[in-house]
Amino acid sequence: MKNNMRILVTGAAGFIGFFLIKLLCKNNFKVIGVDNLNTYYDVNLKKKRLEILKKSKNFSFYKLDIKDGKKIESIFKKKIDVVVNLAAMAGVRHSLKHPMDYIDSNIVGFVNLIKLSCDYKIKHFIYASSSSVYGNNKKYPSSEKDITDSPASLYGATKKSNEIIAYAYSSTHKIKTTGLRFFTVYGPWGRPDMALFYFYNSILRNKKINIFNKGNMLRDFTYVEDVAFSILKIIQKKEKKNNSFYKIFNIGNSAPIHLKKFIFYIEKTLGKKSKKNYMPMQIGDVKKSLADCKKIDEFINFKPKTSIEDGIKKFHDWYTRYYAK
Repeated sequence: MKNNMRILVTGAAGFIGFFLIKLLCKNNFKVIGVDNLNTYYDVNLKKKRLEILKKSKNFSFYKLDIKDGKKIESIFKKKIDVVVNLAAMAGVRHSLKHPMDYIDSNIVGFVNLIKLSCDYKIKHFIYASSSSVYGNNKKYPSSEKDITDSPASLYGATKKSNEIIAYAYSSTHKIKTTGLRFFTVYGPWGRPDMALFYFYNSILRNKKINIFNKGNMLRDFTYVEDVAFSILKIIQKKEKKNNSFYKIFNIGNSAPIHLKKFIFYIEKTLGKKSKKNYMPMQIGDVKKSLADCKKIDEFINFKPKTSIEDGIKKFHDWYTRYYAK
């Protein structure tokens, strides 16, 4: 079925962006992708993702940096209906050593996009927030109603800033904004610095794995294709005009497991034991993450379908193909 809606996805060559764009193109949306292809991690992985996306006639790509407001404005002149901002510097640990990278992308770039979205009368501005905004809150599961004034990292602070900026723009310009607090997204085509990729690759190569807090951390791992599907449903959702202009949703699996158990499943998939190096808790990290997803379920009838074992198996299948000699 033909779909006339045009969607701008920033971070198009990124992990979640890749899966979302594949899904949007499959559903006949016209997608404009933007990415600066920075060297935060292996650029070849980003280029390979783009190679696949470019096979769709519904996708066009522009190499641009969202912090460059004038160049990004040229994209908005192409009659965009919806913006999905997934471009950001990710990762708690990297933010400890490279704070300005996060300010440039996650704050300056974000403001450029939401300002242009107002200027060009965009119908819906959707953006990636993070479970990191919850910091070390004592209440579990984490709910969108919880106070999020104490993020444990600069990364979390930039994502909280995005939510506050979006609220201000929604209030003053009546632009429809939706922030998505992602909980530990994982799966094939993931970043090399993500837990699954790091553990899997190290165990496979007989390298010791660093396990912080002795593995006594609880994570609400959420499979990437489930995340992409939730964004698609939010884009497709038809609402009454008097509904709130500003929304925040948790996007999680609501089935957390201990890091030790996560590693066990990786070992089981690989058929080999890991060599472990137990370490203390790292600065900026949190001990628990667990999403209360009642709000998103009520809004779009969303429930993740992928179990942690199936998700790890899908990563294994991808890794084996991608790195086949």
